[in-house]
Amino acid sequence: MNRLAQATSPYLLQHAENPVDWWPWCDEAFAEAKRRDVPVLISVGYAACHWCHVMAHESFENEHVGALLNDDFVAIKVDREERPDVDAIYMTATQAMTGQGGWPMTVFATPDGTPFFCGTYFPRANFVRLLESVATAWRDQREAVLRQGAAVVEAIGGAQAVGGPTAPLTAELLDTAADQLAEEYDATNGGFGGAPKFPPHMNLLFLLRHHRRTGAERSLEMVRHTCEAMARGGIYDQLAGGFARYSVDGHWTVPHFEKMLYDNALLLRVYTQLWRLTGDPLARRVARDTVRFLADELHKPGEGFASALDADTEGVEGLTYAWTPAQLVEALGEEDGRWAADLFAVTEEGTFEHGTSVLRLARDVDDADPDVRRRWQEVVGRLLAARDARPQPARDDKVVAAWNGLAITAITEFLQVAALYASPDDEDANLIEGVTIVADGAMRDAAEHLARVHLVDGRLRRASRNGVVGEPAGVLEDHGSVAEAFCAMHQLTGEGRWLELAGQLLDTALARFAAPDGGFYDTADDAERLVARPADPTDNATPSGRSAIVAALVTYSALTGESRYREAAEAALSTVAPIVGRHARFTGYAAAAGEALLSGPYEIAVATDDPAGDPLVAAAHRHAPPGAVVVAGRPDQPGVPLLADRPLVDGRPTAYVCRGFVCQRPVTSVDDLVAQLT
Repeated sequence: MNRLAQATSPYLLQHAENPVDWWPWCDEAFAEAKRRDVPVLISVGYAACHWCHVMAHESFENEHVGALLNDDFVAIKVDREERPDVDAIYMTATQAMTGQGGWPMTVFATPDGTPFFCGTYFPRANFVRLLESVATAWRDQREAVLRQGAAVVEAIGGAQAVGGPTAPLTAELLDTAADQLAEEYDATNGGFGGAPKFPPHMNLLFLLRHHRRTGAERSLEMVRHTCEAMARGGIYDQLAGGFARYSVDGHWTVPHFEKMLYDNALLLRVYTQLWRLTGDPLARRVARDTVRFLADELHKPGEGFASALDADTEGVEGLTYAWTPAQLVEALGEEDGRWAADLFAVTEEGTFEHGTSVLRLARDVDDADPDVRRRWQEVVGRLLAARDARPQPARDDKVVAAWNGLAITAITEFLQVAALYASPDDEDANLIEGVTIVADGAMRDAAEHLARVHLVDGRLRRASRNGVVGEPAGVLEDHGSVAEAFCAMHQLTGEGRWLELAGQLLDTALARFAAPDGGFYDTADDAERLVARPADPTDNATPSGRSAIVAALVTYSALTGESRYREAAEAALSTVAPIVGRHARFTGYAAAAGEALLSGPYEIAVATDDPAGDPLVAAAHRHAPPGAVVVAGRPDQPGVPLLADRPLVDGRPTAYVCRGFVCQRPVTSVDDLVAQLT
């Protein structure tokens, strides 16, 4: 009997009609394996995963494979996005056994959950042989299987251990990290490493902050070059905005087409901050269109942001997005079709499959003649209309707490920067204004949804769907990213309740997730017991739980003036500092939080009756150093600690700047404020 029909996860629901007697992750599944004395197959994936779909079609939809699984195993299907704790443990085991990891993840375990054989994707013939071999080994070589499992668990425990070396995260260590990134930098194509190439969003955020602190032009240039290369490449949707998960090549040409909420949220922050620092028109355009993608394609009205768009359309990867020259002519006519083929590098040979090409931007349009820009925008609109008539990829519409937190924080930053550059003389002024309106509404929807639906009896839950929250508890990254988002909402709105909610989440993290060495576990002390308690300090596709909680602690401490939260952030960063100096590519968010701490962070309060239009507020946002907090509003506004006892001076709007709990004199002019911030 397949038990997935009532699941809230779209990934599990994709398997609800398989001939496999799937169980969701639950104690009852392991009890059934123990009762039958059979091993467990744990299959981990996610809804937008291309190779997960391939393995499902080849194997899990096959009657023969289903019969083998049902006869000799208890089969458990896990959505890695709903259960990152389960995924983390078994991914560590998979990497320990095979030297690599990825999804679909295929794990064979004992009835107590101990893994003894791990892998990823298996073609059907190989998978059938594997099932037969594992079943035979379980019957005839049980002791060897159990010894293997014990060795894997020992390896997991070592990889997930806390209590390693600690050191302060100093300016010298962060400079070393920036130097290391420069050594690993792809000076030709941007980014780091070769194929497949992932958007290095957290490293770019760190480098922007490093540049702001040190003035290092090399750090800024790595960001500018990478951002331009990605924005011109096929990894960026040249018609609708938004970034795909990664490029299968080393030069951003052909993407793996799934679009993840977390990638787009983190990249939105990078392009927004690059726009703020430099005024770069490409950065402005990409930030604008990425936030529009989030609001148009992933926002669920009345809820939050959906997790992803699928890599496949009707089982074919890239079906929605790839073009031939003939298809461009069909959509645009002969003249515009040829012009578009040249602009978007669409050739007869193709860059993708079957002679098709993924659109890239082969010509500069952001600084082009106005007539060229108008023609480009008109062509984009017509191509998008033609593409909308094609079959569209499915959407994984579950709302993940941590990823929504990342999106809320990114959109608040975009709204603040967009306000800085608002000008009636800007040819895109109406477009920017429209985007900010819908983005603001989507962001507030998401924040309210997290506060109303995901907080249950004072504890955070991981995911919801269609307004119904799931059972899995929030992990550390949820608490950190949502707390940081609530701090961002407090700064944007001036409402005290967001700061109060952030404090509740951080207090829970300190009480339930803290480790003895000053670091944090990824799961709470009262969470379900797995074969090990995960505690990964490295940043991967998303910020690690430890980095996310540190970022929130730093911001919350600056907003409240409560030093114990800063001390907790410093202690947690000290457990990551040794890794920052050796593996900078995997500690980008931690390093960015470290830059904020080194900067102060600055605490900027503007006492004013006009927080939306006051020039002091605009100057604070434009010149704020890395990680600074900015709050504006009436003096002594309830629930806003930074405005307490900070009156107008001589009846004029007044800025108060502090750094690391040490304050400068109040100022009433923009020039004086800028002088204090630079």
